[in-house]
Amino acid sequence: MASALLLTLLSLILFSSAAHHRHHHSQPPTAAAASPSTQLIQSACNATRFPTTCASALTQYTTNLSSPLEILTAVISLSSRILQAAQIKAWKILQSSLENQNRSSAARICLEVLQNANRRQSAAEDALSRRRIKDARAWLSASLAYQYDCWSALKYVNDSQLVNETMSFMADSLMLLTSNALSMAESYDLFGDNVGLWRPPLTERDGFWEDSTNNGDGGGGGGGGVAADMAVNVTVSKGGCGGCYKTVQEAVEAAPDNGVGRFVVRIEEGVYEEIVRVPFEKKNVVFLGDGMGKTVITGSLKVGPGLTTYNTSTVGVFGDGFMARDITFENKAGPDAHQAVAFRSDSDLSIIENCEFLGNQDTLYAHSLRQFYKSCRIEGNVDFIFGNSAAVFQDCLILIRPRDVAPEKGESNAVTAHGRTDPAQSTGFVFWNSTVNGTDQYVALYRKKPKAHRTYLGRPWKEYSRTVFLGCYLEEIVIAPGWMPWSGDFALRTLYYGEFESRGPGGGSSGRVGWSSQVPKEHVGAYSLQSFIQGNDWIPNSN
Repeated sequence: MASALLLTLLSLILFSSAAHHRHHHSQPPTAAAASPSTQLIQSACNATRFPTTCASALTQYTTNLSSPLEILTAVISLSSRILQAAQIKAWKILQSSLENQNRSSAARICLEVLQNANRRQSAAEDALSRRRIKDARAWLSASLAYQYDCWSALKYVNDSQLVNETMSFMADSLMLLTSNALSMAESYDLFGDNVGLWRPPLTERDGFWEDSTNNGDGGGGGGGGVAADMAVNVTVSKGGCGGCYKTVQEAVEAAPDNGVGRFVVRIEEGVYEEIVRVPFEKKNVVFLGDGMGKTVITGSLKVGPGLTTYNTSTVGVFGDGFMARDITFENKAGPDAHQAVAFRSDSDLSIIENCEFLGNQDTLYAHSLRQFYKSCRIEGNVDFIFGNSAAVFQDCLILIRPRDVAPEKGESNAVTAHGRTDPAQSTGFVFWNSTVNGTDQYVALYRKKPKAHRTYLGRPWKEYSRTVFLGCYLEEIVIAPGWMPWSGDFALRTLYYGEFESRGPGGGSSGRVGWSSQVPKEHVGAYSLQSFIQGNDWIPNSN
């Protein structure tokens, strides 16, 4: 069994390596010599960021592709085969790194996120067959994000030939193919079978906005959220009771795998000091608490030897359809702990209402997929809302906390750090009717020395970072430039940072940096719940 597995893995790796070699040494067929199938492939590949790689891979390893949908599906299938080879390379790194804490931790992260990438790509193929194109785009966006996560984790432990080879393999083969599939999926969504209209992905910086229906709906998707009166399946109680669980994790484990109906966990008032994980197979899990500050799930993990930002979350959710209401999620590692996450979500179609997120740097890791936060309270300082999800924040209160690094001398803090790496990813942070202010302690520091304490709406973690604030109230702590560079001019020509009708003393547009934008009124609807995350299809209409 083991030898057969190794042979299969070896053939996959040789296959992808040979494909990469031929990408650089062969030319696509000329138009005169090309078959109808080859011509169609070439036209479809011209809509990607890496057309030569795309055409070479498809023409050499597939035949008889007669429709745009078949071509798109073939690119996803080919990417999935390369993904399997990357998983094996990550497994080999782990096996060779058992005595190297940091490298073995990076390899475990790779294996976890690549498994999720594989799941999402399989789901995307199925969604395409059912013409659910928005779902396919969301899942391909997540798959590419996970692949990048693996590459990024390895970057920090690149001290061996195997790690270096794996990173090159992912960057030069896997991520290029997945990016191409994502670009094709966007064109297919926009233009259908008319390949003549297909083109490489554009962003708002190019003057392109997607569907702007639902304009002026205030971000609402029917105004719904998480019902407070759902029927409870299990209860968690600090004091104990007949049939109660004492830990949240035990209650999660009691949920059925791949459940279709809601599995509601009532978490009674109390402080639950534990690390909670909701795995992929635990779908439609609901946490109902007794209120912010009453039901508290807290931890104190922070970045250190063998522990990356990804694994520091007090609560980490993978299962789709997750909901939470009336709970505080906290990481109490402290302001001098650097990255320390309170809540990380990879749950597609997740809804969080009336919840509190407490931390400092990297409080809320909205990692991937479609998420909706309603009437939440989020505290932190450095990049404390970050990730590469498509997340909408409606009616939220966002508060800056002071940092303990010589606060009297001043500090610069960014509310968001969005991580979109590809212009075709359907991801971004959207804030509707929310307020940005400071905690009482931070505001007191600001007023003593206002020029030294600088709060920005965001900074570009990755090249195509996208964040918009729509109809939000910005207090005086938000300084005139509004947005902060990451490093030099990195991403300043490719990001999209926008505002629409910002209010309050920090909401003036006259002093904003030149690389931010005011969202045109006719395009505000592109960021509605329905347009941006298809919210009307899955967010309940009312409580």
